[in-house]
Amino acid sequence: MPPISLGIVSDEISRDFSEALKYALEWKISLLELRCLKTGRLPNIDKAEFKEVLELVDRHRVFVTALSPGIFKHPLSKKKELESELKEDLPRTIEMAHKLHAPLIIVFGFQRQQDDRPEYYQDAVQLMKRAASGAKDGGIRLAIENEPGFWCDSGANTASFLKDVGSPALGANWDPCNGYGTNERPYPEGYRAVKEHIFNVHAKDTLEGSLIRCVPVGKGAIDWKGQMRSLMEDRLVSHITIETHCLPLIENSKENIETLRSYMREFAEKERS
Repeated sequence: MPPISLGIVSDEISRDFSEALKYALEWKISLLELRCLKTGRLPNIDKAEFKEVLELVDRHRVFVTALSPGIFKHPLSKKKELESELKEDLPRTIEMAHKLHAPLIIVFGFQRQQDDRPEYYQDAVQLMKRAASGAKDGGIRLAIENEPGFWCDSGANTASFLKDVGSPALGANWDPCNGYGTNERPYPEGYRAVKEHIFNVHAKDTLEGSLIRCVPVGKGAIDWKGQMRSLMEDRLVSHITIETHCLPLIENSKENIETLRSYMREFAEKERS
């Protein structure tokens, strides 16, 4: 059972990329996902800051695994905002991804509202088809991060949506913690439902809701030991990205790294015995 590498969302250490990189390298982490920097969330950041990030990535020979611009978090009734993200933010993020040699952009699956009409689902599918087509043309893949209260919330709903879109350039950013509180257990049921579509995985944990009381991995409701074992056995991804989400960030990010590495060592030792 070969090990899986660990990465981390840089602003889960610090929005100052140089500081985040310092700690990541101390912890022997060379895979970084970019989301928020000092001047904002990608792609809406200062040009000078982006230039600094490019220089640091090149100098330290780290790999940017994905960019997370936070697009498609609006409900489908916000047509103007969604069109702007599709026509402006996504192309700008694709351009940034190429400069950083990042192969993936993380998007979301549209917030649901109580008064959503049934036809909104097809609107969501068509909008995501356009996004996936644009990404494919730009030589980039997209991954939908499941999120509570969204059309893509559980593993099963995300898988169904991805099948309806039907693009090889579109997959899942599987976040078991974000699936907590839906009508399925994130692991194993949610994982089994979505695993054939997984491009990327986020690791965080919670005691209540998906984001209400986040805690270090292994101290919450998610069966991370079981999830890690399945990821190592199935080899769907080459790395897992830590998304700490609980203060203090530096201390808890380090703890998450140590916990996940301890799981991998344990599995490897059992396999050898």
